[in-house]
Formats: sequence, C-alpha cells, structure tokens
Amino acid sequence: MTEESTPGYKNNVSYQALLLGGFALLSAVLLIFGNVSTKDVIQKMLLEDTRKSVNHVIPGNIHDNNLLEDKISIKYKNQEIMVYRAKLKNTVSAVAFQVSGQGYGGRILLILGVKADGNILGVRVLSHAETPGLGDKIEANRDPWIYSFNGLSLENTPMSDWAVKKDGGRFDQFSGATITPRAVVNAIKSGLLFFRENRDTLIKEDTAGKPATSKGKHKQSPAGEVS
Repeated sequence: MTEESTPGYKNNVSYQALLLGGFALLSAVLLIFGNVSTKDVIQKMLLEDTRKSVNHVIPGNIHDNNLLEDKISIKYKNQEIMVYRAKLKNTVSAVAFQVSGQGYGGRILLILGVKADGNILGVRVLSHAETPGLGDKIEANRDPWIYSFNGLSLENTPMSDWAVKKDGGRFDQFSGATITPRAVVNAIKSGLLFFRENRDTLIKEDTAGKPATSKGKHKQSPAGEVS
C-alpha cells in the first residue's frame, strides 16, 4: 500500500496517540492480571519457606502447636520483630526470630531458635552474599560450623567467649574469611541479648497473637530482625 492510499486518519496525531495509549492500557491490564494470578502462589511459597526455616531451628518434639500461627510482634527500638513461639501443652517451650549481621559481601540474615531457658536450639542462614568457597561455610549444608552454637546461652558461655578466636573468643574463623564468622557470632549474641531482655514478654501465655512492647536498647534493623 502506497503512502497515497493510506487512510488519512492513520496519519492523524490524535489517532496515533490513541493507539499508543491503547497498547499501554492493554499492557497494564495484562500486568495487573499476572500479578493477581500469581499473588496467592507467591504468598504460599513465602509461607512454606518460613515454615521450613522455623522448623530447622525448633524441633517438632518440643511443640504441639502451629508455629506460623502462634506469633507475637515485639516493638523494639520503634521497629517490629516477629517472633514465632513453640508451645507444648500450652506452655512456651521455645521461640524463633531473625537476626542479622554485616558480613564481607553484605548483610547476613539468619534465623535463631532459643529454648525458654535461653539455650540455643539452632541457627540457620537465610540469605547472604559472602564469597563462595570461603564465607559460605556458614551454611549448614557446606560446613558443620553453624552447629557449634547449639546448646549455648549467655548463662553457660561467658560474654568474652562470644567472638571468633582471632578476637579472643571461642569460635573458629575460616581461613581467609574472618569477617563472615565474626558477623554471625555478633548477630547471634545480639539475638540472645534481645531474648534475655524480653524473656518475660516472649514466654507469657496471654500475649499470643498480640503486639508486645519492649524497652530494649539494642539496635534493630528495619526488616524486623535483631542486628
């Protein structure tokens, strides 16, 4: 079709603007539809990831409740920390919450499980950007180092021990990667301090599902984990 035979309205600026707007509207509708259709799937995946993470640090034999449903929000330094509580016969047996530290490659996010008596049940890394082959030894599937915290507490381990050996503490550092384990140790220590300061609130039976307030002074990140 030659330029002479092209309908005149197609060369009109208003027509072209309308056509472009139509394509933009269609794209927006498709984007919204895609977001709505995948929202439930994404939410289920996030819940499943959370469930697995919590179950890694709180064994099933010490609770008979749904960990994801029994949670409280602790207001701490004007932020909210989500704490999942394990109960056995309506008595709080343990809690789990996120802690974080600044590693070599960025923030290291962990989940910490603590018994009601203050002893660590388990620690797992949720995310990190540490150097492969060095810093990634904090992962449970790459090295048993993370298990060295099990059973420890602020009561059975002196505060001076909560550091890597290079800093005078008890925990091994990795060859060529001291910053990473140091960040993890400090994050776990901060988490235990948070637990000790807020223990009464965390194990109270009448606070399930209700916001609680803490006057603690430790730093807490905007994402809701103790750091």
